Amino acid sequence: MVRFIALLISATVSLTALPALATELTVTDGQVRVPMPGRTVTAGYFTIHNHAATAVSLVSAQSNAFERAELHQHTHKDGVMRMEQVDQIDIAANSSATLQPGGLHLMLFNPQQPLMAGESVTLDLSFSNGEVLSLSMPLTEMPRR
Repeated sequence: MVRFIALLISATVSLTALPALATELTVTDGQVRVPMPGRTVTAGYFTIHNHAATAVSLVSAQSNAFERAELHQHTHKDGVMRMEQVDQIDIAANSSATLQPGGLHLMLFNPQQPLMAGESVTLDLSFSNGEVLSLSMPLTEMPRR
């Protein structure tokens, strides 16, 4: 009986000492643009990598640095580029989705404080599988044209 208890304690310690499983979702190349002077809207861009064997969807985003965040996409129709809100962004199994200018992107409305390039903001991304990624994104200037 003493051996059984010792074995059980040893197995329990071994199991609790295992590292946490790696997340199936990762984000790279993240940035949030500083709003142009006089504007209260900006965008966030990044790539979501789904390392799982099943598809997942980005269903919402939020940031304490902005009043609200929405998922958006650009579409071309009749020679006109339009921007529209989407309910979710699908990421296929073992694939990735890139949010970038002129395509899928994150719209961020009404900064809660002045934002400066070189600083960062926190974004919380919520997914259909219940996972929430809390990320620090650098603030970057709008590119000059």
